[in-house]
Amino acid sequence: MQNLNEYKYKKAKKRVGEIKSFYSHVIVYVAVISILVLLNYKTTNFPWVLFPALGWGLGLLGHGLGTFGHNLVLGKNWEERKIKELMENNEL
Repeated sequence: MQNLNEYKYKKAKKRVGEIKSFYSHVIVYVAVISILVLLNYKTTNFPWVLFPALGWGLGLLGHGLGTFGHNLVLGKNWEERKIKELMENNEL
């Protein structure tokens, strides 16, 4: 019973860390892009800020999808399925 509770605690702690990392990423994105928007507005009429905003925005989207369980490459819960498979086949 202790091992199960310890496992659940470690898993929950890891999950909280992933969510915290995503929200930190969002805050940094908003701050940096805001500064770049101001810089772009003050320096030129060409909207160059769109390029880093879109590129980084795509990375942020991927981070969010991965954090909240929508992995487009490996599918939902791939990691859990793989762990169970390896445990069942004793491939550790």
